[in-house]
Amino acid sequence: MRGKLGDKARLQHVLDAINEVENYLQGVTLEQFLANSEKRFATLNQVEIIGEACNALTDELKVTYSFIPWKPIVAFRNISIHEYFGVNLNLVWEIGTNDLPDLKKQIVEMLADITAE
Repeated sequence: MRGKLGDKARLQHVLDAINEVENYLQGVTLEQFLANSEKRFATLNQVEIIGEACNALTDELKVTYSFIPWKPIVAFRNISIHEYFGVNLNLVWEIGTNDLPDLKKQIVEMLADITAE
């Protein structure tokens, strides 16, 4: 499923996962997040989906949009999957509240670019 059609689907998966995280964290404080296992694990799962989808994107797309930190996104997914016992939940919170809103804007723009081609 590599190629432009594959990239478009993967970017949509990223956008869908970001929207889920936004829903999970709306009106939630860090303390509430840390105290609620459903919110923690649901958020972490969506961040892992984002990393997996980004890993499946073509190299061509990653080079074209090289300003996006693809490697750290994928690396966090790998750490969270393989070393789940060591995941820093404060970092998951930071990703969800600080990093994903910016990534969402970039993904929306990328989807618009791909659709326009």
